[in-house]
Amino acid sequence: MSENLDRATLEPIENAGLDELQALQLERLRRSLKYAYENVAFYRNRFDAAGVHPEDVRELADLACFPFTTKQDLRDHYPFGMFAVPREKLVRIHASSGTTGRPIVVGYTRRDIDLWADLIARSLRAGGARPGDLCHIAYGYGLFTGGLGFHYGAERLGCTVIPMSGGQTERQIQLIQDFRPRLITVTPSYCLNIVDEMEKQGINPAECSLEIGFFGAEPWTEGMREQLEQRLAIQALDTYGLSELIGPGVAQEYLDTKDGLTIWEDHFYPEIINPESGAVLQDGETGELVFTSLSKEALPIIRYRTRDLSRLMPGTERAMRRMQKVVGRSDDMLIIRGVNVFPSQVEEQILYFEELAPHYQLEVYRERHLDAVRVLVELDVRLARLSDEEKGRVEAQLQNRIKAFIGVSAEVRLGEPGSIPRSQGKAQRVVDRRR
Repeated sequence: MSENLDRATLEPIENAGLDELQALQLERLRRSLKYAYENVAFYRNRFDAAGVHPEDVRELADLACFPFTTKQDLRDHYPFGMFAVPREKLVRIHASSGTTGRPIVVGYTRRDIDLWADLIARSLRAGGARPGDLCHIAYGYGLFTGGLGFHYGAERLGCTVIPMSGGQTERQIQLIQDFRPRLITVTPSYCLNIVDEMEKQGINPAECSLEIGFFGAEPWTEGMREQLEQRLAIQALDTYGLSELIGPGVAQEYLDTKDGLTIWEDHFYPEIINPESGAVLQDGETGELVFTSLSKEALPIIRYRTRDLSRLMPGTERAMRRMQKVVGRSDDMLIIRGVNVFPSQVEEQILYFEELAPHYQLEVYRERHLDAVRVLVELDVRLARLSDEEKGRVEAQLQNRIKAFIGVSAEVRLGEPGSIPRSQGKAQRVVDRRR
């Protein structure tokens, strides 16, 4: 069923014009700011220190006068200091892994959980999912928001859920073969692991039942999309969210257009800022995404700096604006001898070579007191082994492309298939050897 035939089942705001959407946003923004000010000491103190008050907001642009919220703010108020409701009112808690410090803790009231399920259902429907579809969930369950978020949303839409979670790759393949799901939700890097294992077992991935994949939780390039679509014979769609806002369900790419992710602006107000100055940029300019929640109850979030780099574009399927596929994260950016380097830039060059698999790691190390980068790649499992001379040729060509297109000199090491460590969730693209 096409999206056009399904419009009668949409929420009224999904069919609304721009004026109606912006009126709702302003109403909800003023209410959310007032709610945060009255119920979260952090926001009350931060607003007072900045000399701003929720009543100051007369138009959407006035939000730019309010201070940002950062990941460090959430860590500093670990575990429950940012909540607007008593802990007893929470029905669920999720948290980040906390590998780089205290974990980020997020909580949900019953109303938040219902909203989350509705937004995931909306996202799945925009991506072509329909009631009755079998949905294979390979996002991790537990404290990570991906698995349970898509689980509740798929059930809300009326799908049949296969709650596989991450890992156990051979078991993943068995269930895909036996149950024949139409949909899969998974990180793009782990989906490639599944595809590699299928081919290792002599299974043609393109002949499996999967038709649509919802890929998110990590930046991925258009080259990665082409790999997934070619090898799995599916439509690979981008989905976006982050735990601090609600989890997945913040923005979704439409199946009919595949022209960027439509942000569910009736619940999350986006801005793009200059990552260094904090100044708000115009739509169409690339910068750091900032979000303000408009309807959350347990954890209202005001001008949260996501560190994700993107740009805002006018809506096509809806009045709601679109965001470009995330091109990287400002905190993932490497500065190698004065050159800004993002992992996604290196990935684009790797995918140029048919001899190479899309699995890679960047090792940052010190060379004569200066930062340097080493690119670890591996041969594509589908190709015959290369001679040492052929390997050297590919290494040299990739090194030249990185220098030409990114502007940094990098050592390239080509390994055998499977030599790059695999992840069951988000791929670890950068390894820092400087310490």
